[in-house]
Amino acid sequence: MKFTTPVLGLFVGKAKERWPGKPPSAIAKFAANGRQQLIETGFVTDAQADLRVHGGADKAVHHYPADHYSAWQAKKFDTSFAFRPGGFGENISTAGIVESDVCLGDIFELGTARVQISQGRQPCWKLNMHSRVKHMAVELQNSGKTGWYYRVLQQGEVQLGDQLKLIERPIEQWPLNRLISARFDKNLPRLIAKELCEYPELAKNWRQHFYKRANTDFVEDQTPRLVG
Repeated sequence: MKFTTPVLGLFVGKAKERWPGKPPSAIAKFAANGRQQLIETGFVTDAQADLRVHGGADKAVHHYPADHYSAWQAKKFDTSFAFRPGGFGENISTAGIVESDVCLGDIFELGTARVQISQGRQPCWKLNMHSRVKHMAVELQNSGKTGWYYRVLQQGEVQLGDQLKLIERPIEQWPLNRLISARFDKNLPRLIAKELCEYPELAKNWRQHFYKRANTDFVEDQTPRLVG
């Protein structure tokens, strides 16, 4: 499968104190102006508050499909939060491609950069605070509409209207919707976990998770915590 789609939204933000007694957060993103430099750890103008669990080379850029926001709007949560592109702390927004359309390890040209899909998103409590929906992280996780992360294979520059172009698909048997479902499946067969933990394209922390599932009787508490 080959496709090209334009970048419709580009968002960045710095860490700030948001909630009394809670750690700072960079989940609030704002529309970026002009060309943005993309390096191994993400956009130079972007940031993550807690690098132990957010950001890093495997989670340099978060992509969330604009297509999903209509489903969240339809739920009519009791909140004044605006469910619109950029709202979930993503860096990249597009229309027309969702988790079932992309695969683990997919490599894209993004502006003059080159990026690779490394994992889905595992939402944390900050999404609850940010959206003012008590169980938003659980809702997002259970829906499978989590978006995904890229690692940066080649640094470059990105701006609105640049094309996101699929150039290589090494693992077509693992579309992102299947991978995300496996990540949160408490009854995942060990053989599947063993397969997944051996893909170098998969982010290190997700490989570690599947390694534990493949080699022990480990059962993870699926409640979203301080991860992102």
